[in-house]
Amino acid sequence: MANHKSAQKRIRSNESKRLRNKYVHKTTRNAVRKLRAATKDEAVTLLPSVIAMIDKLAKVNVIHSNKAANLKSGLQVFVNKK
Repeated sequence: MANHKSAQKRIRSNESKRLRNKYVHKTTRNAVRKLRAATKDEAVTLLPSVIAMIDKLAKVNVIHSNKAANLKSGLQVFVNKK
């Protein structure tokens, strides 16, 4: 257990941030799955929003920027091949 008031606040804020990051990350993963299962026209329309979600995750360090670039590149290739 934390001994200082600031440490107790930090524990509370870390928990809320962890839950928020978990929610956003899971939502993005589901969007990627939805994009991969979509038809060509649907995938083309979904791609910009999914890329924006991935960029936001990388911006706030939920995922690494290299992973974001790798995901975006793979999705773009996938959509172009469809």
